[in-house]
Amino acid sequence: METLGGEGHDGRGDGPVEELLAAVRAGERRAVPALLESLDAAARRAALVRLEALRSEVRAGRGVPHPDLTDGIRSALCVAGAGCAPTAAAAANWLGARGLPFREEDGPPVLAALGDRDPAWAAELMERLAGRRAVAENGYALLRGLAVRCGRAVPPTDGYVAGWTRHLTDDRLAERLREDPQAPALVERALAMAEPPERLARPVGRRPAEHWPSALRELVAEGALDRARVLDAGVSRLLRGGPLRHLRFSLEVVRLLEPDADELRARIPDWTDIAADAPSPVAGYAQEALAGLASAGALPAGALAEMTAGVLLRTEKKLLRAQLALVEEALVRAPEAADEVLPAVAEAFGHEDTGVQERALRLVGRHLSTVDVEVRQQLAEAAGLLGPTHRRAAEALFGRGLGAGVVFPYEEILPPVPEPLLLAPPAATVEEWVAELVVQGFPEDPVAWERALDGLVRHAHRDREAVAGAVREALPRPPWPPEAPSSARHHRGFPVVLAGLLGALDRDLVARHRAKGPGPEACLHRALSGTFDARLWEAADLIGTGALPFLLATPTWHTGAIDPLALVEGVRGYREAGIEPAPCDFAQALIRVRRTDPSAGRAAEEAEALGTPAGRRLAAWLRTGGAGPGAAPVGATVRLLPEEQDGSSGRRWLTDRIVVDLGDRPALREEFPPAFRWLGGVPEAAPRHCGHGAGTPTPWASALPADRELLAACLLPFLANCVDRDARGASEPLTGLAEAAGPVGRAVHLALAFGLGCVDADDRLRAVDAVLVLASRGELDARRLGTELGTLLADGSVKSNRLADAVRTASSAGAYGTVWAVLAALLPEPLGKPGAVRGLGEVLAVGADCAERCGARDEVAGLDVLAAGGGSSQLVVQATRLLNALRQGGNQSPPQKV
Repeated sequence: METLGGEGHDGRGDGPVEELLAAVRAGERRAVPALLESLDAAARRAALVRLEALRSEVRAGRGVPHPDLTDGIRSALCVAGAGCAPTAAAAANWLGARGLPFREEDGPPVLAALGDRDPAWAAELMERLAGRRAVAENGYALLRGLAVRCGRAVPPTDGYVAGWTRHLTDDRLAERLREDPQAPALVERALAMAEPPERLARPVGRRPAEHWPSALRELVAEGALDRARVLDAGVSRLLRGGPLRHLRFSLEVVRLLEPDADELRARIPDWTDIAADAPSPVAGYAQEALAGLASAGALPAGALAEMTAGVLLRTEKKLLRAQLALVEEALVRAPEAADEVLPAVAEAFGHEDTGVQERALRLVGRHLSTVDVEVRQQLAEAAGLLGPTHRRAAEALFGRGLGAGVVFPYEEILPPVPEPLLLAPPAATVEEWVAELVVQGFPEDPVAWERALDGLVRHAHRDREAVAGAVREALPRPPWPPEAPSSARHHRGFPVVLAGLLGALDRDLVARHRAKGPGPEACLHRALSGTFDARLWEAADLIGTGALPFLLATPTWHTGAIDPLALVEGVRGYREAGIEPAPCDFAQALIRVRRTDPSAGRAAEEAEALGTPAGRRLAAWLRTGGAGPGAAPVGATVRLLPEEQDGSSGRRWLTDRIVVDLGDRPALREEFPPAFRWLGGVPEAAPRHCGHGAGTPTPWASALPADRELLAACLLPFLANCVDRDARGASEPLTGLAEAAGPVGRAVHLALAFGLGCVDADDRLRAVDAVLVLASRGELDARRLGTELGTLLADGSVKSNRLADAVRTASSAGAYGTVWAVLAALLPEPLGKPGAVRGLGEVLAVGADCAERCGARDEVAGLDVLAAGGGSSQLVVQATRLLNALRQGGNQSPPQKV
């Protein structure tokens, strides 16, 4: 076996350099500093050359005597290379190099290896390493040692602060902070960090001595930390905003410091902005701080008005109610402030929550007598924003004719239909292709990946040796294991094709993969991934040969779809070359071609006229979906099993209720290669457990751009996990689903329903966008979507508050008519269920708002019974409001779409 680090051996025999290399090969990092002492500058330069060769081999996974030695060798390399580096810059580059991670335990031996360097050299290295986060986070001991050696402070970078906090966090935290002369600067940096270490925000728990906010409060009380600077740093971080998890530390520090009235008064503008824009808990604290000033008469009317205007734009009911209560108290105490404050309260007249509108209107009514005529007119005009429910009360308060008084016909606002974007052609030259690969790396976007793969195939067909040479030069270390890749999914499979180009693949391995099918027990997701793998192994086998001049499956548009006429031209090119298309490449091209495109008929005629087997297959596919005369295209039928387990009271997870039937298409199974035959279905479908519902779905939208039902069926388990459990991110492909082609049936509408009920707000927002895009394309079946949502809401699979948030977002975009059409079909199921569905009042409130705005006239079964029951609960109040809106709908102008 080749000796590790043997390349570059100059034949000088044993000596200090060989002893050093032997220690490194053995992973003995602690022995390295002593061995370096006997090396002069020339010997260290010679050793560094050998160490660089050794590092390259370790990175590539070659020549390590035993796997257990890998970490030890890497650490020894780290120490030896730093000790041999001629300059501080070279040492910093060595310690921060990719593929050779710096570990905390490497710090002391590295410091020892640098023992002969002067203070200026140590200072330069310290500053360079502090700026490299990967090293600084794990290099506290090294950086601290270099600081002592050069007599300077470590730059308070985010990386060093992260390592410093990890080093100090134990039951002696407060004592360690007192002993550290750099603690004041590092504490301020920690408070200012965009993403502070998680340990800083941990609750007190069972280890109060390790609680950072409490320790900082103790040091501030002692005078060891400057109170004003700590408070400024904390408030400034809250003002910059961000996710709550990044603000918890600063919020808790500020809270524990308990700012007094003078400190609060000095930062009124900051607290006002925080109350308006920060995450709810942070905004709540700012609101409480300003409320304290208001109670003491120390909050100017202008500041209260500005604060009120900002808070009333939020959606959190607790904050809104608290703000209106705060204004009420302030105006009782100082009625003269009404002229300045009430116009800010009137901002709530246009709020999406009619309950907030009502509270604001009552507040204005109680203090209207104290304002002058000009302000009264301003409030009357603002009252025109109130919904129909409160119109009568506003007229009683301000008189008839309030607001603009002009009622325009309702117009539905939907987003413009997205236009497909043409995919850029592949790189024109080998040099351009390699430059894109080196600069951008292997593409992550699936459509960009297809473009890059097509470019590689085209250039390799023209000059295989030139492409192979360019790849070897650009990638001296092959991006696959030395025993040759066994999985096409590594780096999305690109290295497999590169290995085929370079002749590094075992022929038997390639043949097995090309003939491989999904197997009888494979789930839908494994089968779909198998088609991707099969294409890669086929390309790896045929690249650079006369059998693969280019890829037919390369998309035309950003959605992954192929233009029918473009595919005909591709098949024509194969005919002119005298070859038949590669089976898997052609199968994927057929799946991607837009059969519903207006040019499909003409394309089918031109394909038939080619007179080749591929041309005839393409023509049949464009006409019938490739499964026989009059057959439906590739697709899926989805069923949802009952929520309750058979014979059991246990609840069935939504993921386990999904059953997919692909149907039976024998002709398709006969014509497609093994990896694609599953698309022809099986005679009968049965529930099968699938473990692919966790995580984020593979980018399948570009693989199935013409078959939305099948794509939706693949997405359902992932989306179900985002509804049932705490998963996130599965709704990302819904945009591609909405922009794809093919029928829109139950699978698509179930996917949208699941998306609207997801736990994560971002997932729900993406589902809302998909619903509106489908509506703008005229492809949304609102009644079907509403029926699916009604069933899910009634059986508890989808939570009312999440659904209410989603439909409220959709309606606020101007799609009140579309949302009402969904809700009209949704509501009868939960309204007819014995016992109220928890939180249904929120959904009814959105429905009432939509009905009032779009002039709906529908009858909703069960609504009148609920409204007649009486009571003051949110459910009954909103049911009554919706019922009244529907009965008055005939007076509204009919909805219009724009």
